[in-house]
Amino acid sequence: MAITLTPGTWTLDAGHSEIGMTVRHAGISKVRAVFEEATGTLKVAEDGTSDVDVHVRADSFNSKNGDRDAHVRGEDFLNAEEHPELTFVAKEVKPTGETFDLTGELTIRGVSKEITFEVEFGGQAVDPFGATRAGFSGSAVISRKDFGLNWNAALEAGGVLVGDKVTLDIESAFVHQG
Repeated sequence: MAITLTPGTWTLDAGHSEIGMTVRHAGISKVRAVFEEATGTLKVAEDGTSDVDVHVRADSFNSKNGDRDAHVRGEDFLNAEEHPELTFVAKEVKPTGETFDLTGELTIRGVSKEITFEVEFGGQAVDPFGATRAGFSGSAVISRKDFGLNWNAALEAGGVLVGDKVTLDIESAFVHQG
């Protein structure tokens, strides 16, 4: 798949992007949440190589349940007070047909692991206001325990309250800065 982006620096348009996650709850349903505050930079060189650096505010976690949000932001999970950001720094972009793999280092709660997002390039276009934009959709599945997010509670019927596998879903728009 050919991805053609104008060389230069691109910044994440947080107002047109969403960083979300999904995790199994009580073994029977899934909980979805978003991180409401993020910044990011995409740098594209003349030869087409690129660097991606994204920072997400841990205390911006929102699952639409105040008690759960406070718990996830707290010491049992993200520990947002001591670890205010989740970060992703890309190392490699590899075409895989209709999509591409974006591999990099994800850091949560001070623990860094290499992960790979499967990403779809939505294209590049100039909006009605003259800004050049590019869109991407990506997802990856991680083990929360790999990042030290071990808290759980046993269920009376067996199993645990919070699943280990977390799906990260990203819908992103970047704006060319020059």
